[in-house]
Amino acid sequence: MTKPKEARSPAPKLPIAVSHPDKVFWPEEGYTKLDLIQYYDDIFPKLLPWVKDRMFALERCPDGITGECFFQKQIPQGMPPGTPTRRIAHVSSKKVTDYVVGGSLKTQLALANLGCIAVHVMASRASSPRQPDWVCIDIDPESGKFADAARAGLHVKAALDVLKLDSFAKTSGGRGMHVFVPIRPGPDATEVLTFAEQFVARVAASHSDELTVEHSVAARRGRVYLDPFRNGFGQTVVALYSVRHREHAPISTALEWRDVKPTLKPADFNLGNFRKRMKKADPWSDFFAHRQSLKDAARSLKTL
Repeated sequence: MTKPKEARSPAPKLPIAVSHPDKVFWPEEGYTKLDLIQYYDDIFPKLLPWVKDRMFALERCPDGITGECFFQKQIPQGMPPGTPTRRIAHVSSKKVTDYVVGGSLKTQLALANLGCIAVHVMASRASSPRQPDWVCIDIDPESGKFADAARAGLHVKAALDVLKLDSFAKTSGGRGMHVFVPIRPGPDATEVLTFAEQFVARVAASHSDELTVEHSVAARRGRVYLDPFRNGFGQTVVALYSVRHREHAPISTALEWRDVKPTLKPADFNLGNFRKRMKKADPWSDFFAHRQSLKDAARSLKTL
């Protein structure tokens, strides 16, 4: 893996004070907290469309990948005054949560300073939290091999093509991949989840030797799991351009469909070399120009 030539000192342009900038987050490569923060500072113009007006679930790893991590939804202490939030009342528990809302560079860097390596976002905007503007199919290979995820992803794309739905692929930053479908806001999150469940069930049934929708790991029998549940209300998915809490600091990376091949190695997209990839054309640059009607597609599910 490519290692930064040297850890850079906190730059004056950063809108936050970085605590413990030299703390090593990835021991093997020597990447520090400052390396992470400066990556998010550099990438923020590209990250912005995927975090703007979206609520976050926070995965905090204050000591990097070798330390303990924990999730929280409530805005943490230590965030800058005026950090945007959205209060959500939970009907079942009668509690409220003040979620951090993305869209500000200062917010993004402050979260990284608190150990938020990955960026977990909801499928809807904070201004309309029950109306997602994408469908996400999370492809999880039981084998742990991206080659299996790539083959499954191509099956998913073929089925979406039948439904006349444009789709976009990205690495998850882990062992799998994500397929996103931009949709016009309107359907409730429950409707979007129902569509995703029915869709993956049909795709898996058509390729039952390779794919499954079984919750039980034992029942999957080595097949690739098609997970529709990122679409439920309040659920999150790792944002495009997010760094992951994994060895070698991989980054969730936008792909052209022609690049989705069994030979692709997602770990090749990482914190040490990603600035080079930033210079290339963004395959997702027109994602939101492809918003589509989910209702039309739902009516066509029976054709799969």
